[in-house]
Amino acid sequence: MKRYWKYIRPYLGAFILAPLLMLTEVFGEIMLPRMTSLIINNGVATKDVEYILGMGGKMVAIAVVMAAGGIGASYFSSKASICFSTDLRKDVFHKVQQFSFKNIDDFSTGSLVTRLTNDIQQIQNVVMMSLRLLFRAPGLLIGGLIMAYLMNRQLMVILLVVIPLLILAIVIILIAAFPRFEAMQKKIDRLNSGVQEALTNVRVIKSFVREDFEEKKFQATNRDLKEGSLDAMKIVVVSMPVMMLAMNVTTLAVVWYGGNLIIAGKMPVGDLTAFTTYIVQILMSLMLLSMVFLQASRAMASLRRVREVLDTEIDLTDDHASEKSAQVTSGKVEFRNVSFQYVKGMDEMVLKHIDFTAEPGETIGIIGSTGSGKTSLVQMIPRLYDADEGQVLVDGIDVRDYSIRNLREGVGMVLQKNVLFSGTIEENLRWGDENATMEEVILMAESAQADGFVTNFKDGYDTDLGQGGSNVSGGQKQRLCIARALLKKPKILILDDSTSAVDTATEARIRQCFQTTLKDTTKFIIAQRIGSVESADKIIVLDDGQIVGMGSHEELLESCEAYQEIYYSQRDVDKEAGA
Repeated sequence: MKRYWKYIRPYLGAFILAPLLMLTEVFGEIMLPRMTSLIINNGVATKDVEYILGMGGKMVAIAVVMAAGGIGASYFSSKASICFSTDLRKDVFHKVQQFSFKNIDDFSTGSLVTRLTNDIQQIQNVVMMSLRLLFRAPGLLIGGLIMAYLMNRQLMVILLVVIPLLILAIVIILIAAFPRFEAMQKKIDRLNSGVQEALTNVRVIKSFVREDFEEKKFQATNRDLKEGSLDAMKIVVVSMPVMMLAMNVTTLAVVWYGGNLIIAGKMPVGDLTAFTTYIVQILMSLMLLSMVFLQASRAMASLRRVREVLDTEIDLTDDHASEKSAQVTSGKVEFRNVSFQYVKGMDEMVLKHIDFTAEPGETIGIIGSTGSGKTSLVQMIPRLYDADEGQVLVDGIDVRDYSIRNLREGVGMVLQKNVLFSGTIEENLRWGDENATMEEVILMAESAQADGFVTNFKDGYDTDLGQGGSNVSGGQKQRLCIARALLKKPKILILDDSTSAVDTATEARIRQCFQTTLKDTTKFIIAQRIGSVESADKIIVLDDGQIVGMGSHEELLESCEAYQEIYYSQRDVDKEAGA
């Protein structure tokens, strides 16, 4: 509970007022049946109109107070629950933003979306319900039992039989409900993951004419969720009729037994009317409690899932950084005997004993077959992953000794998967530097060979990109991402196969601009084409996570068999294409 106190404390007034105001309704519901019995026994029986009107006026006043209390309780319970869930959702999202790549790998995107939306909504609903029923249900139960006992102890025997049976039924229902609700939330995860994947990759689906396959896959996931939901809802479906049956049977028993007492002259008619009302209140309060417990069991499953996110230990932190104030100033990069694996404890390393130095301002080309570890290598530099063995140093300082923010501020990255965000082209470019002048934005767009096509748009830099840059081509998207990274003016720039969708002439112009715009920036260029890196100061050839060659283009053509194989195979392909 300590963890969640921080979400309650700012709205403590609402959390207190909601149940207190609900007490006015409880007081009224306890008093009104007794006052009704007094009207019947003392007013109707003696035809005392004045007594009836006087007692009726008091009942109206109580009803008005009950209505005001109910409205206030509903308002404050809504405010408390909504504010609680809003702050909780904010903290969960903040925690997700702190996740390393490894942490994100432990959760599916759909699962995180479900936890931030559906799971927190379940928690909000239970908080709201609990505040409204926190005093109401127990108050009606206890108050009803006291009033019923005071009115007729003989009829109380019926309740002493029914209530333990109902409590036992509620416990059995709750034990059965919790695992079903937990399973249902996991099936919502899978559905959300499938929907997100299908919508994100809708162009690929259409290009391969796989709509029917995706529909069948969705139907299977949707059907699985339906069956899981029905399985969970069976508990809710069963609980209500059981409670209603118990209520009706108990009411019939009370009326039958109480009727005999009236005939025998041992009980006034008004008392039986009030007692019957109290029976309904008592059983209804048990029903309300069972509903709260059922919803709480689902919310507990959701709370556990939210807690998993909040309790996730972030493996990349500044906690042990010894140079937190240090900043990247020159861009020198050193790898000292670096080895790395994604799944810890496995024998196979993704990178093995990597050693090299990139001097400030140098251009380093990285080439190798698919799966050779090129992307993994450059992800060590901004500390997206930590090396398992050895050291990665930037400006002579181990990357683990920088604050993550300062380190990444000095590194610009254009990833394999080019990502743009909803908004205008200018807004996307300003991710590199939100305070840049418009002249700087245009200059970097020109350097990335993006200004030409941007100015051809009707709205120029104010063109709305839509979701994920859906209205620009792959090559245009790559150039915008490069411009965004250039605007950051990083000391280290990493281009991870980021010109693959650009023609060779445009790529050559981009590289030429690098020599002027980024002459003091250390540049790492991952490429599949040797032509993209042959002018680099140093080329690293990777194979199976190891460096098998390093040097200039000419040196590698003489000494590195793997480089020769790539070079001649690509040259032959180019000749055939030219022919």
